Amino acid sequence: MGGRPRDGNDIDMKKRIQLSDYKTTALKTTTPKATALNTTEPEPKTTVRKNQLLDAAFVPERPHHIDHPHKVMLGLYISVFLGMLSETSMNITLPDLMTDFGVSSGTVQWMVVGYMLAIGVVLPCVGFLLKWVKAKTLALFALTCFLIGAIVCTFAPTFPILLAGRIAQGISTGIVLPTMYAAIMRVFPPHKIGAANGVAGLVIMFAPVIGPTIAGALIGALSWRAIFALFAVVAVIAIVCTALFFVTPIERTRPSVDVLSIIASALGFGCLVAGVSLISDMGFSPVVIGLLIVGVLVLAFYAHRQLTIASPLLDLHALGIAAFRVPAVMVSCSFACTLAFMYLVPQELQRGLGLSSTVAGLLMLPGGVVNAVCTLMAGRLFDRHGARRLVWFGSAMTVIGGALFFVIGTDSTAALFIAAHIIVMIGIPFIQQSAQSAALKSLPMHMAADGSTIMNTMQQVCGAIATAVATCLLGLGQAQYVAAGGANPAQGFVDGSRYGYVFGLVLVIMALAFSFRLAEHNDEPKLVPVHVDIEKLAA
Repeated sequence: MGGRPRDGNDIDMKKRIQLSDYKTTALKTTTPKATALNTTEPEPKTTVRKNQLLDAAFVPERPHHIDHPHKVMLGLYISVFLGMLSETSMNITLPDLMTDFGVSSGTVQWMVVGYMLAIGVVLPCVGFLLKWVKAKTLALFALTCFLIGAIVCTFAPTFPILLAGRIAQGISTGIVLPTMYAAIMRVFPPHKIGAANGVAGLVIMFAPVIGPTIAGALIGALSWRAIFALFAVVAVIAIVCTALFFVTPIERTRPSVDVLSIIASALGFGCLVAGVSLISDMGFSPVVIGLLIVGVLVLAFYAHRQLTIASPLLDLHALGIAAFRVPAVMVSCSFACTLAFMYLVPQELQRGLGLSSTVAGLLMLPGGVVNAVCTLMAGRLFDRHGARRLVWFGSAMTVIGGALFFVIGTDSTAALFIAAHIIVMIGIPFIQQSAQSAALKSLPMHMAADGSTIMNTMQQVCGAIATAVATCLLGLGQAQYVAAGGANPAQGFVDGSRYGYVFGLVLVIMALAFSFRLAEHNDEPKLVPVHVDIEKLAA
């Protein structure tokens, strides 16, 4: 092979080529000699084929092409759907559990609190786990936990055993939720991130809507144990789909393990979620206040440590990126508004309007269907138009629908309720899906898992806070109605619900205010400049 000139930048016979866009840079290598038959001599060992260089040097900040990304994600879609379905299905079973196990309402409430507590403890650790364990292995472990928990709950002879199975299900949901979003950022091309998040949002938002309906039907036909049996069957399907189709698109960097961060994360988030969740049942008792204080102090220490150590459990530097932080706050506000409305609406139908649980579930079904359609639409529209205008539209619709709930009284027609519910269910997806897609798309690939974990943790904490605040405002409204001389409990419940709706609308207005600081990110992904050692690559 012919010689080459040497200079200060070209030593030890190595050439470095920097690629900064999609075009191929010409290679200054020895050209093979052509023969009379238009063939070439065998290439020397140090010569690199063009496609070899492309494969090795083009290292985008976005995923490689996958032919059927939704097929790859199918197992995780089912897993998250199952977790969200499980989260809301329990509310309707609590009276039966109290009767069968002979426990109080405060004790049986741990079926809900324990589930949320498990999610809150596990969620912050998932971003770190994905850097050590294959995403597929982690997902299969989580699904196995859910399956075991469902089987335990199906045959549980005592309440403590039932609660243990329920906590296992919460651990599973806490793992698969951020894993799904982290995988989406790797599996789908950048121009389809919005549509992919729309499908994920459909899974998350539609499952809670149909959960009470499915649970009520199974309890009426069989018993509450049939709900957990159904969960076990769906978990098996999710395990099969994950094992067959899911690939591991997330690289593992294996950072050092900081045990103190793990302990602080579990203690801090556990105390905070438990304290917030117990406010509605215990009020601001010394136990609740103590849990909240311990949670806040430990989380402050946890955050400081994550920002100062070399290998943090959760990279909180993502919150320093305004393009991520602003939409992440908007997502938390919209999710909190959703949980507040979902807590108030079914109860108002039953205790305010005097409808049965079956009729209440049927009246909420049209809004759930509309929500599913709008969630998909919001994801696709984000890919075309960005987030800001979609958030404006969603906020306006939610405010209009929320205002209609103020008109509802004990003698209102079902049509008015359906209209108000549908309008709110149109607005919420356009806020949440647009902001979530914008947040995740703003992060570099190495921060995708941490960003997903941060957002999901914020949603769970804000959702727990929103439910507690809505409960307190509901009680405040009822107390003021009685203090004013009211004697109709149904009207008192309607008045109390209006206090909660005000809180939900305040959250929407907060999201709208943040949208004016929202940066649009519709650019194609950047290619990272990569220096390629040709001789090392060809060796």
